[in-house]
Amino acid sequence: MDNETAFQPIENYGVIGNMRSIALVCTNGSIDFLCFPNFDSPTVFAALLDPQRGGHFCIHPDLPNMRTKQLYLPDTNILLTRFLSDDGVVEITDFMPVVEDKDRHRYGHHILRMIRVIKGEVRFKMRCAPRFDYARGRHSTTCEDHSICFIPASECPSMARHATFPMLIQGDDAVAEFTLKAGETATVAFGEVDEAEQTGQAVLDPKNIEEHFQETAKFWRGWIARSNYKGRWREMVNRSALMLKLLTSAQYGSLIAAPTFGLPEHIGGERNWDYRYTWLRDSSFSLYAFIRLGFVDEAYAFTQWIRDRMHEDAQHGPLQLMYRPDGRQKLDEFTLDSFCGYKNSRPVRIGNAAYTQLQLDIYGEFMDAVYLANKYSDGISHDGWVGLQRILDWLGKNWKRPDEGIWEVRGGRKEFLHSKLMCWVAFDRAVRLAGKRSLAGPTLKWRQTRDEIHDYIYANYWSEKLKSFVQYKGAEAVDASVLLMPLMRFISPVDGRWLLTLEAIERHLVEDTLVYRYDNGMEPIDGLRGEEGSFTACSFWYIECLARAHQTEKARLLFDKLLGYANHLGLYSEELGSSGEHLGNFPQAFTHLALISAATFLDRELDGHNKTPWR
Repeated sequence: MDNETAFQPIENYGVIGNMRSIALVCTNGSIDFLCFPNFDSPTVFAALLDPQRGGHFCIHPDLPNMRTKQLYLPDTNILLTRFLSDDGVVEITDFMPVVEDKDRHRYGHHILRMIRVIKGEVRFKMRCAPRFDYARGRHSTTCEDHSICFIPASECPSMARHATFPMLIQGDDAVAEFTLKAGETATVAFGEVDEAEQTGQAVLDPKNIEEHFQETAKFWRGWIARSNYKGRWREMVNRSALMLKLLTSAQYGSLIAAPTFGLPEHIGGERNWDYRYTWLRDSSFSLYAFIRLGFVDEAYAFTQWIRDRMHEDAQHGPLQLMYRPDGRQKLDEFTLDSFCGYKNSRPVRIGNAAYTQLQLDIYGEFMDAVYLANKYSDGISHDGWVGLQRILDWLGKNWKRPDEGIWEVRGGRKEFLHSKLMCWVAFDRAVRLAGKRSLAGPTLKWRQTRDEIHDYIYANYWSEKLKSFVQYKGAEAVDASVLLMPLMRFISPVDGRWLLTLEAIERHLVEDTLVYRYDNGMEPIDGLRGEEGSFTACSFWYIECLARAHQTEKARLLFDKLLGYANHLGLYSEELGSSGEHLGNFPQAFTHLALISAATFLDRELDGHNKTPWR
């Protein structure tokens, strides 16, 4: 396998998007992953999962001894890839226009690639090789002037490829070779077919291209300027915020977990999931992150999406743990045989069967989100409050049930501590909300249930042998999800039992600054073979717990070290391998949410502001 078809490391990618779909752009100038037209649509490019069959869109400058550098233009999601050689310097600027819908006819839904030669005379090779419907579908290709149209045989939308240089059809692909001198530019557009744009004249008009660029840069810079974070790690926090905004649906207000699927948690392993959906458990963390940074509009939009889910009973209760970005419940899981998988890690799954699981923790995360929204936004409506009471009534009858838990295990249900913790959160936040907003409801009953869960946790999840809270009832193992106990205000961060638990986590799950979710070797609980990497969100939770326990200098050292594991653009995948390689879906919202939370609290500790904000 040559360099053009070899797998690229996950961390070699940057992402661009328009809050509708996201593309992954490699440091070698190739777009190797794109679901279109929406986050959860079938792939058009998926060389990340199969370099030979997945499809890609590569622009390659012919320069000897070439070096590359990739960066975002400051305070934007506009990506610049620079190619450097003694014989020439080239820049490719990639972005998806984010502009007003009022002139959609002119802007459309496109990827724009602006090529500029800074030094020398450079010859380029270009290949646009879409492979529709997860590389399962055929397509026909037509050419007219400087435009090529790809027409799938499946129900996938047709897509057009426009360029300011001549292109040819080679098989099912569009190819070109062209030369630019210093100071010269070329532009390529790839996206939806608009009948008025099939010749590419509107898309490639120089005035329109400049407007695309300027308005998109203005949008991102204007958005991040609203952040109220002024702390020590502003660049990393702002990049995390910009990434979360990319993962947020402009149409629905929901936040997807990641734009990819099938990226393994261990090379060659079977933990290869589809994360292009919205998890309710992300709601509390995302709302908290957006609110802490001052992005009230995003918090409000997500709140509206969450409230719409209150009226849609799921298979195992009033709520479902995950949904499609538009709120649909069905996410049937099946295996793709069309891809070999990242570094031959199979199976490659799309859909997610975990949507049928019982995960009781989502009710706590849901109520925490509602509570935060009522603190920072408009008060809940009467009908909304009645709906919450219905949900809490169901939870009051079901909180003792075993479930699959936060890690969505496939090895059978257990009474997980984290699930009980978040059931406690659900009733605690309901009691608090009723008091803060003077809302009528069965608060005495909720308080009694909350206190019963509190006592149940202390009676059933403390191990004298381990001197720690344990993973599930009857276990003698620790789990990193217990790091949320002080973060959710269940236990004081300096309580004696908690400090012993923190020490147990350090002994069993921590390697320097990296934290594993659980030890799956002695007694596998997830029903799957093999290992996995450290879970980066847990690493940030661990650091925040240290800061809350006033182990501030240790927390800061580990935080700075963990920041060093980000890729060259400040992005994180779901997990990290023992040698620092990125694993799992990329980039992952949960990780960036945890980074923001840890950074904001650590700043407060370092500044001497020890009073935590009301939550």
